[in-house]
Amino acid sequence: MAGADLALLLLILACALLRAAGLLVAGRLRPDHPFVRWAASVALATLAAFIMLAILAPGGALAGIPWWARAAGVLGALGWMRFQGGMLGPLLAGLAVTAAGWAISAG
Repeated sequence: MAGADLALLLLILACALLRAAGLLVAGRLRPDHPFVRWAASVALATLAAFIMLAILAPGGALAGIPWWARAAGVLGALGWMRFQGGMLGPLLAGLAVTAAGWAISAG
């Protein structure tokens, strides 16, 4: 397993463990409790770091996607988030814009 793949797997496991811990203490802690805010911040910061790494210094198959298509995907996700909110919508919008840019560059 490559280093980046192992790092991604460890990230997924860490986030899953944080979510499981959150479920265990969900009934006991308020949503504004410092531990809950800390756990959410760590998970979000880790995800943001991996997204930025994938955009700025991609490896593997992602390296074949032009930088402008990756940047357009980020703008698409941010635009969706600005007007609709949520997490799944911006993710799918960013992926769709990136895939469209990739298809245009390959075509």
